[in-house]
Amino acid sequence: MMQFQRNGLSNEQLLDFYKKLLLPRMIEEKMLVLLRQGKISKWFSGIGQEAIAVGATLALHADEWIMPLHRNLGVFTTRNMPLHTLFMQWQGSAENYSKGRERSFHFGSKQHHICGMISHLGPQLAIADGIALAHKLKREKKVSLAFTGEGGTSEGDFHEALNVAAVWNLPVIFLIENNGYGLSTPTDEQYCCENLVDRAKGYGMEGVMIDGNNILTVYDTIKGVRDYCIQQQKPYLIECKTFRMRGHEEASGIKYVPPHLFEEWKAKDPVINFETHLLTEDIVTEETVISIKEEIKHYIEQELAIGFAAPPIAVNTANELKDVYAQQSTVNSQRSTVKLVDNSLPGTGNQQPVTGKEIRFVNAISDGLKQSMRQYPNLILMGQDIAEYGGAFKVTEGFVDLFGKERVRNTPLCESAVAGAALGLSMEGFKVMMEMQFADFVTAGFNQIVNNLAKIHYRWGQHADVVIRMPTGAGVGAGPFHSQSNEAWFVHTPGLKVVYPSTPMDAKGLLIAAINDPNPVLYFEHKALYRSISGYMPDDYYEIEIGKARVVQYGEDISVITYGAGVHWALEYANSHTDMSIDILDLRTLLPLDYNAVKASVARTGKVLVLHEDTLTGGIGGEIAAWISEHCFEMLDAPVVRCASLDTPVPFNMELEKNFLAKARLDECAQKLMNY
Repeated sequence: MMQFQRNGLSNEQLLDFYKKLLLPRMIEEKMLVLLRQGKISKWFSGIGQEAIAVGATLALHADEWIMPLHRNLGVFTTRNMPLHTLFMQWQGSAENYSKGRERSFHFGSKQHHICGMISHLGPQLAIADGIALAHKLKREKKVSLAFTGEGGTSEGDFHEALNVAAVWNLPVIFLIENNGYGLSTPTDEQYCCENLVDRAKGYGMEGVMIDGNNILTVYDTIKGVRDYCIQQQKPYLIECKTFRMRGHEEASGIKYVPPHLFEEWKAKDPVINFETHLLTEDIVTEETVISIKEEIKHYIEQELAIGFAAPPIAVNTANELKDVYAQQSTVNSQRSTVKLVDNSLPGTGNQQPVTGKEIRFVNAISDGLKQSMRQYPNLILMGQDIAEYGGAFKVTEGFVDLFGKERVRNTPLCESAVAGAALGLSMEGFKVMMEMQFADFVTAGFNQIVNNLAKIHYRWGQHADVVIRMPTGAGVGAGPFHSQSNEAWFVHTPGLKVVYPSTPMDAKGLLIAAINDPNPVLYFEHKALYRSISGYMPDDYYEIEIGKARVVQYGEDISVITYGAGVHWALEYANSHTDMSIDILDLRTLLPLDYNAVKASVARTGKVLVLHEDTLTGGIGGEIAAWISEHCFEMLDAPVVRCASLDTPVPFNMELEKNFLAKARLDECAQKLMNY
């Protein structure tokens, strides 16, 4: 017999708990009927687990963020989301939280302080870290709460999120719903520790295991843990033991589960047991229970009628493309204070009525970052060794003295968790710059960038105000894992912006523009340029427009379209081959590309060489060449030539590296084009 401890809750509160517990159960039972009738396409059932979602949500304040999973309908209903809107969400209607772009519970709502999951399960844990950090920085007495299943605890994101929360002393609650199976995989094939909560001690945090089917236990535990997290400014791990009474989703069935488990857990049903307790304690009568169920049934039918009446979705391609990015004017009101410098044509930019100086590439980046920190008190810098040490390349040297350790934060070696935390901070109104120590290391945070940061605005309208600095490129003898050019990976990802400056002036202006932009921006900075390239840079706080290329010099014989170190290779080549009139276009932004500038360069020469340091196959040069062939074919006097690095990893030996780089084949490619 399940024991319920009311701990001072009134009869009215207990009755309210019962209604909130019963609602998701009855909705699910109706959804299963509709599924069998073919009126909905898919359903992930949480029957048997309702007490966790409902109890946890009741224990938190309405303005505290929850990161639920696909079995947590009780979170959404307890936060009073209208059922007709939820139903339209499940049906893919335009009149829902994701405009038909997301499935079931893969969405969020800032109004309801719910951040929906992505299918990878683990990444939402780090978002909770970022939200908790925001509360800590704002001195707010709030927590964040993230759900995970026992299967999700096997992912690296679980480790990283708990580690960051512990190291930074964040008020975040990690809640494990241990229902015994990750799809069909039982727990003894998922982990070897006796209980998952035992892992808490390894992270230096407290933890507790509770009966996840007892709503009062869940509520009372999380209410107390919330107080602890706020008072102690520490994270907490809770393991809720429960059981999934249906399949992973209805199509997968339950044949892999021993039948006796269903009998055992049926006796522990969270709804039936709580209802029985209320009846036994004379808190409700049989008549009241019947009346409540009729009332909920009527509500469900009424709301479903509204949902079914939703008009068919009207496809609008322009709206689809527009919503990939947040509009700057609707998010960032401070942008009007920045000066826009246009140096896109030869002879412009340096003549702006501003003071300036000759400066190294690396110092220009630092200057842009420093001015942005002064412009935005809510800008947070995060990265490995960026605080007192000043970063691997000393870009943030002295920043701790200027801005303090709360805003200039060393991170553990947790690229995924830090990228996720950056998104969480953004959701609470912060701007974030994350430094990848080397661009190569981005693979450890790839999922967060391409699936969370990039897609979240398109999915449910939440912008990700995050810049990721990416020290990139070869030419310094650093070998395969500190030299890669991986910008093309991200150019293929809608929702990201990708910039890649080649001069000090552009380095500062594009970094400021990236920080001003409310969308996730990957800012590539070539390591070999840091201290080898100097140039004019205005002292003012200014930005270079993202998406606008720069004509480095005009020419008539061939066009070299390039970026990054390639700009300097092209200039060096042009200066040593004065018999050629070379038009050089510095793309500066790779996503979105400045196609107008590309077309204009093609028109000036009719012969195009696309030059980049990245390897040939799959590099952005292929995309540019294809676009030119499709849109500028009549202008061409020769096939587009690509000059890129070898299709090998970057070698360590300097002679091998020189041979690897595209620069080694620049003359051959240029002569081939000239002689066509």
